[in-house]
Amino acid sequence: MRVLVTGGVGFIGSHVVDALLAEGASVVVVDSMRADVHHGVPDYLDRRADLRAVDLTDEDRLYDAVGRVDAVCHQAARVGLGMDVGDIVDYVRDNDLGTATMLRALWRRQFTGRLVVASSMTVYGEGKYRCPDHGSQRPPARRAEDLDAGQFDPRCPRCSRVLSWQPIDESEPLDPRNVYAATKLHTEHLAFAFGRETGSAVCALRYHNVYGPRMPRDTPYAGVAAIFRSALEGGRPPLVFEDGGQQRDFIHVTDVAEANVRALNSSFTGPLNVASGESHSVGELAHAMAKAFQGHSPPRVTGAYRLGDVRHVVASSARAEAAIGFKANTSFDAGVTAFAHAELRAVAALP
Repeated sequence: MRVLVTGGVGFIGSHVVDALLAEGASVVVVDSMRADVHHGVPDYLDRRADLRAVDLTDEDRLYDAVGRVDAVCHQAARVGLGMDVGDIVDYVRDNDLGTATMLRALWRRQFTGRLVVASSMTVYGEGKYRCPDHGSQRPPARRAEDLDAGQFDPRCPRCSRVLSWQPIDESEPLDPRNVYAATKLHTEHLAFAFGRETGSAVCALRYHNVYGPRMPRDTPYAGVAAIFRSALEGGRPPLVFEDGGQQRDFIHVTDVAEANVRALNSSFTGPLNVASGESHSVGELAHAMAKAFQGHSPPRVTGAYRLGDVRHVVASSARAEAAIGFKANTSFDAGVTAFAHAELRAVAALP
């Protein structure tokens, strides 16, 4: 099988490339290789991969790269929540226009093979909640005045009691609450529309909090695990937003790569959560990271917040296990301990 992996030099994409090559696949990597993301071709990229330095919005060059592929694994994206609305054009160009351009290039090639796209837990907005008196509830967007007062947990819109979180599955309503989330949901919509028009079987993998080797370091667009790691390396305490009680599902990147391979080898169509199926708080992650550094600065809870963040999002991974046989293998303790000393990827300084 010849597989195109977009963003295959990046954090998750490069691990997908490794997993596919280990399965005996032939891999074509399309990556923009932008100077603000990569300092040349990294040593970790397997030289058996056919690397094409092509931006997804360059349709003519992309058309050449996508020829004769049997399947596509679309990982390329601008990641993170962004700094503010000033990032909106960059996110839409890279994630929406980039995906649309890739799909048109595939359509011009009359591609009807398997298409797996990387999505995100952020498409759900807030997670799933329940009130003991009023049952399942969807809390409204969080208000700055509540967060300023340290009221971080969502409350029942009917009685104002604090809601309890529940695992969220793929059938829940979607409610993207920041620009990045909106572009990932649009990626799903574009891919499924392409599948309906062409007959391609399309699967969208909704990643929860992915961490592991090759994460970018020293950038506000990185995941929280990499931000904590950079702080500890610099002798600084990890700064924990809110009260540290935000519940998340942290999944190791090698498990995510396995989920992609399983999805590519299946015929399942639709969205799937890619998660460990376990909940851990952001504060718990910070303390586990600090412990792994042995004697370094303990975490500091700041009370700061980002309005586009959500409080609790923990996945149900039941559908992925049933549909493609995926179950995460890396435990939280083992994964975080290893990550404390794993290789990170340097990026160019922000202007």
